Amino acid sequence: MKKFFLITVLFSLVLTPVYAQTVGTVSVNPDQSLSPAGSNISSKAKIILLISEQNIDSPRSAWWAGEVDLSATEAALAKQLLDAGFEILEPDVVGDIIKKDKAFRMVSMSDQSSVKLANMARADYAVVGKAVASAGGNVPHSSMRSCFANLTAKVINVKTGKIIAYLDASGNSAHMDVISGGREALVNAGGQIAGKIIEKLNSAPGGIVR
Repeated sequence: MKKFFLITVLFSLVLTPVYAQTVGTVSVNPDQSLSPAGSNISSKAKIILLISEQNIDSPRSAWWAGEVDLSATEAALAKQLLDAGFEILEPDVVGDIIKKDKAFRMVSMSDQSSVKLANMARADYAVVGKAVASAGGNVPHSSMRSCFANLTAKVINVKTGKIIAYLDASGNSAHMDVISGGREALVNAGGQIAGKIIEKLNSAPGGIVR
Protein backbone atom coordinates (compact mmCIF):
# COMPACT_ATOMS: atom_id res chain seq x y z
CA MET A 1 0.00 0.00 0.00
CA LYS A 2 2.81 2.41 0.92
CA LYS A 3 4.58 1.52 -2.33
CA PHE A 4 1.42 2.32 -4.36
CA PHE A 5 1.02 5.66 -2.55
CA LEU A 6 4.66 6.60 -3.22
CA ILE A 7 4.30 5.82 -6.94
CA THR A 8 1.16 7.96 -7.13
CA VAL A 9 2.87 10.96 -5.49
CA LEU A 10 5.88 10.72 -7.80
CA PHE A 11 3.62 10.46 -10.87
CA SER A 12 1.67 13.61 -9.88
CA LEU A 13 4.89 15.58 -9.29
CA VAL A 14 6.11 14.74 -12.79
CA LEU A 15 2.85 15.72 -14.52
CA THR A 16 2.20 19.02 -12.64
CA PRO A 17 4.82 21.18 -14.53
CA VAL A 18 3.72 19.72 -17.87
CA TYR A 19 0.07 20.57 -17.16
CA ALA A 20 1.00 24.09 -16.04
CA GLN A 21 2.94 24.70 -19.26
CA THR A 22 0.06 23.38 -21.37
CA VAL A 23 -2.62 25.52 -19.72
CA GLY A 24 -0.50 28.71 -19.45
CA THR A 25 -2.06 32.11 -18.80
CA VAL A 26 -4.04 34.57 -20.91
CA SER A 27 -2.97 38.20 -20.68
CA VAL A 28 -5.10 41.18 -21.67
CA ASN A 29 -3.63 44.45 -22.81
CA PRO A 30 -5.46 47.14 -20.77
CA ASP A 31 -4.89 49.68 -23.55
CA GLN A 32 -6.78 47.57 -26.11
CA SER A 33 -10.55 48.06 -26.29
CA LEU A 34 -12.52 45.01 -27.33
CA SER A 35 -16.06 44.64 -28.52
CA PRO A 36 -18.28 41.86 -27.15
CA ALA A 37 -17.21 39.75 -30.14
CA GLY A 38 -13.54 40.36 -29.36
CA SER A 39 -12.82 42.71 -32.27
CA ASN A 40 -11.25 46.14 -31.96
CA ILE A 41 -13.72 48.99 -31.55
CA SER A 42 -13.14 51.80 -34.05
CA SER A 43 -14.31 55.36 -33.64
CA LYS A 44 -15.51 57.26 -36.69
CA ALA A 45 -15.93 60.82 -37.82
CA LYS A 46 -18.45 63.26 -36.38
CA ILE A 47 -21.04 64.45 -38.90
CA ILE A 48 -23.34 67.46 -38.81
CA LEU A 49 -26.37 67.36 -41.14
CA LEU A 50 -27.46 70.69 -42.60
CA ILE A 51 -30.14 69.77 -45.14
CA SER A 52 -33.09 72.12 -45.52
CA GLU A 53 -36.41 70.54 -46.47
CA GLN A 54 -39.57 71.61 -48.26
CA ASN A 55 -42.54 69.29 -48.28
CA ILE A 56 -45.58 69.67 -50.56
CA ASP A 57 -47.66 72.77 -49.72
CA SER A 58 -45.21 73.63 -46.93
CA PRO A 59 -42.56 76.34 -46.55
CA ARG A 60 -38.88 75.49 -46.70
CA SER A 61 -37.54 74.82 -43.20
CA ALA A 62 -34.37 73.84 -41.36
CA TRP A 63 -33.67 72.84 -37.76
CA TRP A 64 -30.91 75.44 -37.37
CA ALA A 65 -33.35 78.19 -38.39
CA GLY A 66 -35.77 77.39 -35.59
CA GLU A 67 -36.94 73.80 -36.10
CA VAL A 68 -36.41 71.58 -33.05
CA ASP A 69 -35.66 68.25 -34.70
CA LEU A 70 -33.89 66.95 -37.77
CA SER A 71 -36.00 66.95 -40.92
CA ALA A 72 -37.49 63.73 -42.32
CA THR A 73 -34.70 63.64 -44.89
CA GLU A 74 -31.99 64.13 -42.27
CA ALA A 75 -33.55 61.58 -39.92
CA ALA A 76 -33.49 58.89 -42.63
CA LEU A 77 -29.90 59.77 -43.49
CA ALA A 78 -28.84 59.90 -39.84
CA LYS A 79 -30.18 56.41 -39.18
CA GLN A 80 -27.97 54.84 -41.82
CA LEU A 81 -24.93 56.89 -40.82
CA LEU A 82 -25.39 55.79 -37.21
CA ASP A 83 -25.76 52.17 -38.31
CA ALA A 84 -22.47 52.56 -40.18
CA GLY A 85 -20.80 53.71 -36.96
CA PHE A 86 -20.60 57.46 -37.54
CA GLU A 87 -21.52 59.98 -34.87
CA ILE A 88 -24.31 62.44 -35.71
CA LEU A 89 -24.36 65.80 -33.95
CA GLU A 90 -27.91 66.45 -32.74
CA PRO A 91 -29.47 69.95 -32.93
CA ASP A 92 -29.40 70.42 -29.16
CA VAL A 93 -25.63 69.92 -29.16
CA VAL A 94 -25.13 73.15 -31.16
CA GLY A 95 -28.18 75.01 -29.87
CA ASP A 96 -26.18 77.49 -27.80
CA ILE A 97 -23.84 78.25 -30.72
CA ILE A 98 -26.77 79.04 -33.04
CA LYS A 99 -28.44 81.34 -30.52
CA LYS A 100 -25.34 83.54 -30.32
CA ASP A 101 -25.03 84.18 -34.08
CA LYS A 102 -27.91 85.21 -36.36
CA ALA A 103 -25.97 84.04 -39.41
CA PHE A 104 -26.63 80.47 -38.29
CA ARG A 105 -30.41 80.99 -38.12
CA MET A 106 -31.07 81.38 -41.83
CA VAL A 107 -32.64 78.57 -43.85
CA SER A 108 -30.42 79.43 -46.82
CA MET A 109 -27.18 79.36 -44.85
CA SER A 110 -24.05 79.91 -46.92
CA ASP A 111 -21.33 77.27 -47.23
CA GLN A 112 -19.00 79.55 -45.31
CA SER A 113 -21.44 79.80 -42.39
CA SER A 114 -22.14 76.06 -42.57
CA VAL A 115 -18.43 75.25 -42.26
CA LYS A 116 -18.05 77.78 -39.45
CA LEU A 117 -20.94 76.24 -37.52
CA ALA A 118 -19.61 72.72 -38.13
CA ASN A 119 -16.16 73.79 -36.96
CA MET A 120 -17.52 75.37 -33.78
CA ALA A 121 -19.49 72.17 -33.14
CA ARG A 122 -16.26 70.19 -33.60
CA ALA A 123 -17.64 68.18 -36.48
CA ASP A 124 -15.30 66.46 -38.93
CA TYR A 125 -17.65 66.66 -41.90
CA ALA A 126 -20.73 68.68 -42.82
CA VAL A 127 -23.41 67.37 -45.17
CA VAL A 128 -25.04 70.46 -46.66
CA GLY A 129 -28.01 70.23 -48.99
CA LYS A 130 -31.61 70.82 -49.96
CA ALA A 131 -34.56 68.43 -50.29
CA VAL A 132 -37.79 69.35 -52.09
CA ALA A 133 -40.96 67.28 -52.50
CA SER A 134 -43.59 67.76 -55.20
CA ALA A 135 -46.90 66.18 -56.17
CA GLY A 136 -47.67 64.49 -59.47
CA GLY A 137 -50.85 63.13 -60.98
CA ASN A 138 -53.24 60.53 -59.69
CA VAL A 139 -52.17 56.91 -59.70
CA PRO A 140 -54.17 55.10 -62.45
CA HIS A 141 -57.33 53.44 -61.15
CA SER A 142 -56.70 54.85 -57.68
CA SER A 143 -57.49 57.87 -55.52
CA MET A 144 -53.83 58.16 -54.52
CA ARG A 145 -51.45 60.86 -55.75
CA SER A 146 -47.91 60.34 -56.97
CA CYS A 147 -45.32 62.20 -54.90
CA PHE A 148 -41.68 62.85 -55.69
CA ALA A 149 -38.65 64.25 -53.87
CA ASN A 150 -35.30 65.52 -55.12
CA LEU A 151 -32.28 65.85 -52.86
CA THR A 152 -28.96 67.52 -53.61
CA ALA A 153 -26.10 67.57 -51.13
CA LYS A 154 -22.40 68.15 -50.78
CA VAL A 155 -20.00 66.69 -48.26
CA ILE A 156 -17.53 69.20 -46.85
CA ASN A 157 -14.33 68.47 -44.96
CA VAL A 158 -14.65 70.90 -42.06
CA LYS A 159 -10.93 71.08 -41.32
CA THR A 160 -9.94 72.06 -44.87
CA GLY A 161 -13.22 73.64 -45.96
CA LYS A 162 -13.04 71.65 -49.20
CA ILE A 163 -16.02 69.94 -50.82
CA ILE A 164 -15.18 66.26 -51.25
CA ALA A 165 -18.39 65.19 -53.00
CA TYR A 166 -21.46 66.49 -54.83
CA LEU A 167 -24.33 64.03 -54.58
CA ASP A 168 -28.00 63.77 -55.50
CA ALA A 169 -30.86 61.35 -55.00
CA SER A 170 -34.58 61.06 -55.59
CA GLY A 171 -37.49 59.33 -53.91
CA ASN A 172 -41.11 58.64 -54.73
CA SER A 173 -44.30 57.58 -53.05
CA ALA A 174 -48.03 57.20 -53.61
CA HIS A 175 -50.47 58.38 -50.98
CA MET A 176 -54.01 59.70 -50.61
CA ASP A 177 -52.63 62.64 -48.63
CA VAL A 178 -49.95 64.54 -50.56
CA ILE A 179 -48.23 65.86 -47.44
CA SER A 180 -47.80 62.35 -46.06
CA GLY A 181 -46.79 61.17 -49.52
CA GLY A 182 -44.26 63.96 -49.82
CA ARG A 183 -42.76 63.03 -46.47
CA GLU A 184 -42.41 59.41 -47.55
CA ALA A 185 -40.71 60.51 -50.77
CA LEU A 186 -38.30 62.71 -48.79
CA VAL A 187 -37.47 59.82 -46.47
CA ASN A 188 -36.81 57.59 -49.49
CA ALA A 189 -34.50 60.20 -50.98
CA GLY A 190 -32.60 60.47 -47.71
CA GLY A 191 -32.16 56.72 -47.62
CA GLN A 192 -31.00 56.68 -51.24
CA ILE A 193 -28.24 59.23 -50.71
CA ALA A 194 -27.04 57.71 -47.44
CA GLY A 195 -25.09 54.90 -49.10
CA LYS A 196 -23.30 57.35 -51.37
CA ILE A 197 -22.29 59.56 -48.45
CA ILE A 198 -21.07 56.61 -46.39
CA GLU A 199 -18.93 55.44 -49.31
CA LYS A 200 -17.38 58.90 -49.73
CA LEU A 201 -16.70 59.28 -46.01
CA ASN A 202 -15.12 55.84 -45.73
CA SER A 203 -12.81 56.56 -48.64
CA ALA A 204 -11.91 60.07 -47.50
CA PRO A 205 -8.52 60.55 -45.77
CA GLY A 206 -9.20 60.79 -42.05
CA GLY A 207 -12.79 59.71 -42.53
CA ILE A 208 -12.28 56.85 -40.11
CA VAL A 209 -9.97 56.93 -37.13
CA ARG A 210 -8.94 53.39 -36.25
